[in-house]
Amino acid sequence: MAKTDTKGEAARSPRAPRKTTPTAASRTSRRARSAKTETPYHHGALREALLQAAERVLERDGLAGLTLRAVAREAGVSHAAPTHHFGDLTGLLSELAAVGFRQFNVAMAASCDAATTPLEAALARPKAYVAYAQAHPGMYSIMFRTERLDYSRPSLHEAAEASFAGLANAVGMMRQEQISGDALTLNQGAAIARAWSLVHGFTMLLLDGRLKDILGRLPEGTTAERLLEAMLTAPVMPKLPGC
Repeated sequence: MAKTDTKGEAARSPRAPRKTTPTAASRTSRRARSAKTETPYHHGALREALLQAAERVLERDGLAGLTLRAVAREAGVSHAAPTHHFGDLTGLLSELAAVGFRQFNVAMAASCDAATTPLEAALARPKAYVAYAQAHPGMYSIMFRTERLDYSRPSLHEAAEASFAGLANAVGMMRQEQISGDALTLNQGAAIARAWSLVHGFTMLLLDGRLKDILGRLPEGTTAERLLEAMLTAPVMPKLPGC
């Protein structure tokens, strides 16, 4: 009986090395890449980072593009992070609107500080109002979308109330009287509503491009800001014939 040549057989039939299946390898690779792309945040900083990411998404993609997943991707964190901090999209929008109102209030206060004459002081706040909306159209758009916000959230309620108090105070200065936001006379309420309606309406028409036709008919070089100044300084009621 012939002796088996085990060495030769081993040489002819080497054992194939064990391979990782492509599916498992790809899953491992994806997890590694995902771990690298996620940005580490301390717990206290993550909420702020999510709000900053939400503002970037809003200004870039508009309200339609602002989702919890989009914000998580922008911040480089897990999809569960926005839900953990804000609950749902309404919660996120409400907190983002609160940020907008706080930014807005700072801009209003700074504009008044820079005024050097009574006329400049009277025009400063409306100009800053329009300037903020032009610089942050996305943020401005959600600040007044009441149906998308939850005003029971303390941060939004407080920021919005501070904004109204600033408006009431500015109108009071123009009327040379103290106005309390908690209790208004009819004339005080009418003055506040008139000022707010004028500037907010002007701002919305400007952002929507609806003032281009008017500006195109004005003397060459007339800016939207100059048009606003003329509106604010013109008499509320024109002189009637025979008066």
